[in-house]
Amino acid sequence: MNEFSMTFTVIAVAVFLLTVVAERILIPILRSHKLGQTILEIGPRWHKDKEGTPTMGGIGFILASMLVMAGFFIVRAVQGTSADYIPLALTLTYAVGNGAIGFVDDYCKLLKKENQGLTWKQKLLLQLVLAAAYVCVMSYTGYMDTALRLPFTDRTIELGWGYYVIAVAVLAGVVNGGNITDGIDGLCSSVTFVIGGFLAIWAFSAREEQLSVVAAVLLGASLGFLVYNFHPAKVFMGDTGSLFFGSLAIGSAFMMQQPIVGLIFTAVFILEMLSSLLQVLYFRLTHGKRLFKMAPVHHHFEKCGWSEYRIVAVFSLAAVLFCLLAWFAL
Repeated sequence: MNEFSMTFTVIAVAVFLLTVVAERILIPILRSHKLGQTILEIGPRWHKDKEGTPTMGGIGFILASMLVMAGFFIVRAVQGTSADYIPLALTLTYAVGNGAIGFVDDYCKLLKKENQGLTWKQKLLLQLVLAAAYVCVMSYTGYMDTALRLPFTDRTIELGWGYYVIAVAVLAGVVNGGNITDGIDGLCSSVTFVIGGFLAIWAFSAREEQLSVVAAVLLGASLGFLVYNFHPAKVFMGDTGSLFFGSLAIGSAFMMQQPIVGLIFTAVFILEMLSSLLQVLYFRLTHGKRLFKMAPVHHHFEKCGWSEYRIVAVFSLAAVLFCLLAWFAL
């Protein structure tokens, strides 16, 4: 096994094991402090039995990931190559920043004892500011340019400053999509695991170590969390975890300067977000009619009689197909 493969394997296994241990320690603590999920009255009534399940489980895999990554950067600093990993460090910081926004939102929900923390405007503003900061620093350090690479071709389009505006919108949109996807047991974790697998294949084919590190973190964290999050879930990741996963996934695409490819392999997140947006718009335009039985779309399938197992399986398969399309787009 060469150094490239060894690094990937060590990070993935370490994050997985530390996540399993961290969640095992964290769940009783969350339960003892009564930090459980509150289900909205307007939400799926069949989810009422999940009320009280510990939430904010994302804290566990974020801490596990950051501990492993601290070790990685220390090793690279000793080797004198830490300056080569600025894009990776910025992308991880961006993901942790979104996790922090999610933590504030989750904590506010628990204080209020209801499924509403920050308002959507407050949360979106924070996400836009963080995305803008990420884009600015990536550009300032020379790791983001304004040439948009077109998938399935070798062409690029120069967008100038417009690229940064689009980048901020894409980052915030996908991050929110990841958040919305976290609606049933194991769904966001499973889709994230598929994305992590795709990023690993991409990294190994291109010999991109920084991308392989992101892939290893996503694979280890999502699989470790699934140990406790698969139906019936013992813990929910909360906005803390879903915002971290969503931002790390789409951030990896910008790190590789392939944002359109990123939109393809995160398409499940995007479609979930669009289903909620379309539901609201259609409801307002038709004065009360609904496009879906319930939004986001995974709840629509629940109302159609699909089990949580089936939804997770189908959505994960969809993620595989989108990742396959992204592969051909590279």
